[in-house]
Amino acid sequence: MYFTSDNASGAAPEIMAALARANDGYARSYGADAIMDRLHDQIRATFQAPEAAVYLVATGTVANSLALSLYAQPWSAVFAHSDAHIAQDECGAPEFYTNGAKLIGVAGDHGRMTPDTLGQALARTGTGGVHGVQRGVVSITNVTEAGTTYTPAEIAALTALAKSYNLPSHLDGARFANACVATGATAAEMTWQAGIDIVSFGGTKNGCLGVEAVVIFDPAKAWEFELRRKRGGHLFSKHRYLSAQMEAYLTDDLWLRLATHANAMGARLAKGIAALPDMHLQHPAPANMLFPEWPAGTHARLDSAGAAYYQMPAPQGREAARLVTSWSTTEADVDAFLNALRA
Repeated sequence: MYFTSDNASGAAPEIMAALARANDGYARSYGADAIMDRLHDQIRATFQAPEAAVYLVATGTVANSLALSLYAQPWSAVFAHSDAHIAQDECGAPEFYTNGAKLIGVAGDHGRMTPDTLGQALARTGTGGVHGVQRGVVSITNVTEAGTTYTPAEIAALTALAKSYNLPSHLDGARFANACVATGATAAEMTWQAGIDIVSFGGTKNGCLGVEAVVIFDPAKAWEFELRRKRGGHLFSKHRYLSAQMEAYLTDDLWLRLATHANAMGARLAKGIAALPDMHLQHPAPANMLFPEWPAGTHARLDSAGAAYYQMPAPQGREAARLVTSWSTTEADVDAFLNALRA
């Protein structure tokens, strides 16, 4: 009954096997390994983007931060939902890597910006001449921090608004696979076909040991990204261990199969909670992250049963939680949690 985060799960067997194979013998360093040569074609095929530039890093924080630094000037603003990971959970790393770009929080129910709320934020920024920050980049998170998703059409509406101001758009895809499975969208439909310029394509939360890909749809930006990655200290010398993970992740659609299972376990958990009296979900839960609310005293009962999850703020007299399922969550895990709730 371990639902704190999909980060808490181990690596999938296919990933570990790929690492063991990559460990045999010698390989060129700094991304010049043969696996990375194959991976370029693999990711380009996945995203249906034959000209895309592809780079690997080990953490989502640096994937997002380096991606934003490629487009945001120090005097510009990054527009993201107020609860976005880059705004709340990265310790100022985006500001650090962009040399001081200002993050502007955008409102929106259930973790999602709308064209209206984003439009208001864009309209009131960059109007003060030299005295204020200028408009810079729009960043969209999918799956959102509320566990909800954007459809490609919803993303396209936001990026169209950004483009009306000549702004690029970034997608934080730490749970990109879960979003694709939840919406039925392809990687291409979720990104460049919807107007996204650069994506952080996550692997760590979905069964990898530790790897994220930054996919840049304008190859003219590739060299600058290489320099920024090196200068930022995130060019791995033994790069083959990143390459091997991502290659295995994409082979035979492992990334989608793992996310399909995680989402199915999330749906099983959500359905079970919604059927219980005086319990409900605070947000829609189409993927693998849900936020239930229940009566006071439930946390103590679940804790005594051995359940692990994050407790969240709740209205007076109530309790709330964040539950995240993963590729390794079992039906038995979910059912044991639901039985503890019913006890």
